[in-house]
Amino acid sequence: MDIFTAYFTGAVGYSAILLFGSTGEILTEKAGHLNLGIPGIMCFGALGGCFGVSLIGNVPVVSMLMAILFAFLFAGALGLLYSLFTVSLRCNQNITGLIITTFGVGCTNFFINKISSVSFAKVAKQFTQLFPSYKDLGVFGELFLSYGFMVYFAIIIAVFVAVFMKRTRAGLQLRAVGENPATADAAGINVGLYKYLATFIGSGIAGLGGVYYVFTYLNGAWEYKIDALGWLSIALVIFSVWKPNLAILGSFMFGLLYNAKAYIPGISAPMKEAFGIAPYLVTIIVLIITSIAGSKNVQPPASLGLNYFREDR
Repeated sequence: MDIFTAYFTGAVGYSAILLFGSTGEILTEKAGHLNLGIPGIMCFGALGGCFGVSLIGNVPVVSMLMAILFAFLFAGALGLLYSLFTVSLRCNQNITGLIITTFGVGCTNFFINKISSVSFAKVAKQFTQLFPSYKDLGVFGELFLSYGFMVYFAIIIAVFVAVFMKRTRAGLQLRAVGENPATADAAGINVGLYKYLATFIGSGIAGLGGVYYVFTYLNGAWEYKIDALGWLSIALVIFSVWKPNLAILGSFMFGLLYNAKAYIPGISAPMKEAFGIAPYLVTIIVLIITSIAGSKNVQPPASLGLNYFREDR
């Protein structure tokens, strides 16, 4: 494998983590909720995946499905907790999100080392190489078919969410809730239900990034870095201007920037740090440009971060 191929495949592998997180957050924000708890939720997804595997051990296919299911449910449960505080109790969304992050990261770091990891490396092999004969196709196989199925799953989910929000009745109603919940409520849309469902499903999708991180990216190991990737996923939401299909390209770009430091010969330590913060700088530039442009198509939902008080309608 030449340097370019290794660089490309490394960027794709890294980008899938961000794509899960950003897709889930986009779905949540389209309902009008700024969930800064995504880093903690992704950690909780990793914890749930590890817990699911520990329950059943190394059973072909079944272990993999258990990891995905428990990751989704653990992360979704934390999303429901966020919804309880912000939708039902109308707590400040920013503060609640930060509390969820602190809680999720702390619980994961405490409990994950208490879970038996004997079968993790074996189960990780079930997540890799969806197309075992990819080498027979040369460079094309290396570039596009050498990944585990979760990479393709992340892309499929992002495309599905994009189509759902733009082409379906439920998606249009969800966007209406995020833009103007009072008007949506007056039109007979159950605002609270949409907010709960969007946050639960969005959190579950983000949690899949956690299980991917453990069982595909780290091959069954654990490092205390996924919360940083959660923050980067939130930055990617802004970069992609709240469009899941653009998040696919954005996540890959972020992956290229992150992996550049490992493949540029003779790069200095300060430059490596510069590449590490490059995605955040690019996001700031995009935010400035979109703010100046003022176009409705590149703006966040109008009620993002604002709690809905029905009695004020």
